[in-house]
Amino acid sequence: MTEKATALTATRTQVDEAVAQAVREGLTAQPKRLPPWLFYDEAGSRLFEEITELPEYYVTRTERDILTACSGAMIAQAAQGKRVRLVELGAGSADKTRLLLAAAVELQGKVLYEPLDVSASALTEAKKRIEREIPAVTVAPRVMDYTQGLHGLEPDAAGERRLVLYIGSSIGNFDAREAGPLLERVRAGLELGDGLLLGVDLIKSEETLLAAYNDAAGVTAAFNRNMLVRLNRELGADFDLEAFSHRAIWNASESRIEMHLVSRAAQRVRLAELDLQVDFAAGESIHTENSYKYAPGAAEKMLAEAGFAPVGCWKDAQGWFAVCLGRADQDVELPGLEATEDVTLPAPDRATALDPVPPRRGNRASAAGQKQ
Repeated sequence: MTEKATALTATRTQVDEAVAQAVREGLTAQPKRLPPWLFYDEAGSRLFEEITELPEYYVTRTERDILTACSGAMIAQAAQGKRVRLVELGAGSADKTRLLLAAAVELQGKVLYEPLDVSASALTEAKKRIEREIPAVTVAPRVMDYTQGLHGLEPDAAGERRLVLYIGSSIGNFDAREAGPLLERVRAGLELGDGLLLGVDLIKSEETLLAAYNDAAGVTAAFNRNMLVRLNRELGADFDLEAFSHRAIWNASESRIEMHLVSRAAQRVRLAELDLQVDFAAGESIHTENSYKYAPGAAEKMLAEAGFAPVGCWKDAQGWFAVCLGRADQDVELPGLEATEDVTLPAPDRATALDPVPPRRGNRASAAGQKQ
């Protein structure tokens, strides 16, 4: 799929300062980079939804299969006999979330769902669809940057648990130096006994990984280049989309897929709203995304180090994806990485839950700013 665009005149009255700062810092850095949240304007959110339905993109399909089979068990384990409200980080269209919401409705009747996302359009569509399809769910969307913590959420009601959903392996967009503090900030906004449901993409063959991020139809390429369309529109840039190619690579030493936009020739790009000119050499790239892939047991370790006691984990039969539940605790023992290695599923189209992860002696971790 090929996308052509010319520079659009940016609206000079309202230049988003966060966008301007991120672009200025990223395009003047060496090597050049742009943060992946810039993908998600209205067009980018729509393109990402197309990606999730591609045959090569196993991530959404595999996680959906796990949630289809096990949402009831996940919700029951998180609720522990109490009512539960759901908060989702980076909710987008909340397509898979409906499985968890339906399970919560079956358990307790009415459910409050608080999706958080930077895309107002995606949240608006999600609210309309979910309240139409599951009338027992009240959707209270918030346009916000969840990476800075859960500010502004109402406290838990008496006798209620809050379950934070961080599914889709979105945590994989952050390296270890960022992911740990992010989860700690989430933990700091929760009460003891609240939960975090974390979805992670597991390490698999390089061929499978590369196909997922460089599909034959070119949708991922269009998604990547749409970031330049956004900069043309919002910052008065003159990126020529045909002068940049999409590239996905597997960085085995860092255990991550990287996405880049590669300059096809030496060129100069102007960003009028930033009063900035950026030179590109032929073959020079803008690094637009990382997607980390995890070894078995790594998700439980991340949860424990952030102050969540790992209590359950669900995987598909191929061992491609895991959804793990952690409970906000005051004093967490780190589990061993071997805790999930011997778990297999009974059939290729089914998923099952692990037994609760047994505590092991060793270092202890707690989240900063824990609520007592």
